[in-house]
Amino acid sequence: MIKKYFKITSRVGSGIMLAVICLALSFFAAGCGKTDADDTESSKQAETAKPKETAESDKITGLVGTPSDYSKKDNWMAVPEITHEVDTFYLYPTCYLDDSKAAKEICDIDNEAVRERAQDVYENQATVFEESTNVFAPYYRQSNINRVIGMDNKELEEFQMNEQRTDVYAALDYYFENYNNGRPFILAGHSQGSIMTKIVLGEYMEVHPEYYERMAAAYVIGYSITSDWLKEHSYLKFAEGDDDTGVIVSWNTEGPDNKGQKNIVVEDGAISINPINWKRDDTYASADENLGSRILNKETGTYEIKKGIADAQLDIERGVVICTAEEAEYTTAKELFGTASLHGNDYAYYYENLRENIKTRVENFLKN
Repeated sequence: MIKKYFKITSRVGSGIMLAVICLALSFFAAGCGKTDADDTESSKQAETAKPKETAESDKITGLVGTPSDYSKKDNWMAVPEITHEVDTFYLYPTCYLDDSKAAKEICDIDNEAVRERAQDVYENQATVFEESTNVFAPYYRQSNINRVIGMDNKELEEFQMNEQRTDVYAALDYYFENYNNGRPFILAGHSQGSIMTKIVLGEYMEVHPEYYERMAAAYVIGYSITSDWLKEHSYLKFAEGDDDTGVIVSWNTEGPDNKGQKNIVVEDGAISINPINWKRDDTYASADENLGSRILNKETGTYEIKKGIADAQLDIERGVVICTAEEAEYTTAKELFGTASLHGNDYAYYYENLRENIKTRVENFLKN
């Protein structure tokens, strides 16, 4: 969940995450020489726009604070050139790590330290989507990691319903209205970004079925999807294999010794899918079956794809992926994730399998 701890983990054998997009749009004003017909047309357009605004505010209520302005280029990490038929809307994990006494509970949209960490994370996570999709990633206001220590999952998800939710919804509104142009899309995140993706799936997509029907998949990695939550949101479905579409794909990675320990991203009743063999049962997938992990070469300072690093087997009872990677470096944030969590490796250990899976689901969605 936190970049600080991710970096410790990734430097010894994992990749992390980061995302990026930028662009801006402009409005034009009416010129001189307006006729009565122009005034009539303008009035009609205003009347048409107003009910839409009202309807949207009726559907989604309780937004906290003023949304960040996503018509500003600076509030996007990057807006890509359109080269694919499908987009990805990506939300990075926690990059707000301020432990000073004056630190805010929720960062400002223009927090430079957060933006720099988010850009690092994009490179290690969101790049996995680039081969098959156009990746869009907004900056958004985030919870301070120090604020959520000690929270249970219910408290954590409720806290994310503040300015964090307001920003993510505003970014989605702007993306769909100005960037998407009717293309199919993937939702993706990690850790805090996946909490926000879960909130989007559970509320925003419910009130926007016109968008949801174009969702090729949602990769909610590094935070739990539970069976009870799926029952509460019956229009959503969890992936059953490697090629079904319109589904949620989710897992949390742990070492065997984390069983029974508190992990802030693992809820009771969690479910996962194996990111190597894409099965929902406890069939073991060896490291030899892994197509490649994204690992830091400490000598060159660059990331490389290496095979044979990580295996995977579902713990059905706990709802996580168990990995017995040799020399695994567990996160040092024990009070958050437990003593044997591989949270920082959720993407990195299964990078090439995930890349291929994205390609498979995208192709299948477009075909069908």
